[in-house]
Amino acid sequence: MSVFTTESHDLIASDRVEGTAVYNRQGEHLGKIDNFMVEKRSGQVRYAVLSFGGFLGIGNDHYPLPWSILTYDTDKGGYVIDLDKDVLDNAPRYAADARPDYDDTYGRNVYQYYGVVYPW
Repeated sequence: MSVFTTESHDLIASDRVEGTAVYNRQGEHLGKIDNFMVEKRSGQVRYAVLSFGGFLGIGNDHYPLPWSILTYDTDKGGYVIDLDKDVLDNAPRYAADARPDYDDTYGRNVYQYYGVVYPW
């Protein structure tokens, strides 16, 4: 059963998003959603943080992805992004114990890397 078919309308609980698989258009599994970052005042989701690498969750790198580049695919039961795996080699990332300040400068760099206009 897909995550979206068990939710009502257009809303989904955050704990249902966390752990959801992420694939690229070629069907390669890129990782999973570790968490997502929500703008405090507007309530808009800015980033989905992709967890990738490591072993059994240890040593995973975290890649903030602009929320707008993710599309939910009910057939896959996960999110799909138009991204080759090798693009992650140079993507903005951080270790679990080194979460960056998600300020405007950081946000612009992340969005620019993925070719998306930073809207704030």
